[in-house]
Amino acid sequence: MSTMQADNGLAFSAIPKQMRAGVYRGSGQVAVEDVPVPEIFDGEVLIRVGACGVCGTDLKKVRYGLVRPPQILGHEIAGAIVEVGAGVAEWSAGDRVVSFHHVPCGDCFYCERQLFSQCPVYAGVGVTAGFDPNGGGFAQYVRVMPQIVKRGMIRIPEEVTFEEAAFVEPVNTCLKAMRKARIAAGESVFVIGQGPIGLLLAFLAQTAGATVLTSDPLLSRRKMSLRFGAAASFDPATHDIADEVFRYRRGLGADAVLLAAPDPKLVPAALKIARPGGRVLLFAQNDPLMQIEFPAAAVGVQEKEILGSYSAAVDLNERSAEIVFENRALFRELISHRFQLESIGQAFRMALHPGDGFLKLVILP
Repeated sequence: MSTMQADNGLAFSAIPKQMRAGVYRGSGQVAVEDVPVPEIFDGEVLIRVGACGVCGTDLKKVRYGLVRPPQILGHEIAGAIVEVGAGVAEWSAGDRVVSFHHVPCGDCFYCERQLFSQCPVYAGVGVTAGFDPNGGGFAQYVRVMPQIVKRGMIRIPEEVTFEEAAFVEPVNTCLKAMRKARIAAGESVFVIGQGPIGLLLAFLAQTAGATVLTSDPLLSRRKMSLRFGAAASFDPATHDIADEVFRYRRGLGADAVLLAAPDPKLVPAALKIARPGGRVLLFAQNDPLMQIEFPAAAVGVQEKEILGSYSAAVDLNERSAEIVFENRALFRELISHRFQLESIGQAFRMALHPGDGFLKLVILP
């Protein structure tokens, strides 16, 4: 094995036996503890985490107890390799990388149909800082398993910071959603919710050639939406969003509606905004406990489609990295709060009750 002693952007000494990590132990709490630095095996690498974004999925897992404690979460990972296992030829200690946390097998029924997140081995491989493979980016070091080393890491250019590179995974998930929703140039797209994911969806739809309208109850997010390419952004408390879309399109609804807010009551609203034969993509509705009701005629008579998109797509890894590296200055504006690892409990409390001016939260271990 080879070991790294120093790296651009992170100061390294010999790899310790213990590290600090934000551990979820149930009851909606994440607290910093001392845990063992993961041991790596043949074909694996050890990464010193430089930055890890907090995803809405992390918040749901903690708030609703959707995973069995103890867990170390965090899957929007960027850092530097500090150790490589036997048989790793393509990576070296010192390489600055983004690491995805899952990759599919590439050969099964689902992989052949680009349904990578449904692959039977998808969730069983990944990245871990201990306990189950569940990301592990809320720790100082993470172990990257062989499948990810081979097909799930991206090299970070020297001019790109770790916190900028941490956007590669969420951009991939949004790019996959664009593909699932079949967004095309010349279409009208409405994005409900302008948190970090909604803003990325708006940006990608606009860069694909669509005209984008959005909504969000927070003024700061509506202003940011215009910065990310929306033609207009509305406050749902003071505007009838469907009327605004119909007025904008001269009586025709949106070709596609992307729902980036987790409220199940917004699904009927999204269907109302979509034109007959239009598409509604559910991005934030990934809670296994959530139940959704909507008018059956919207689908059965008006032929509107309801689509889902979950996690990243391995065939979009390189393209998502290109988008982030090319637009890193703009995406950096999404970061509203940065927290050291020791303050992760405060970070989660804030993220669970966001207010005006709150966007992307990044942990810096």
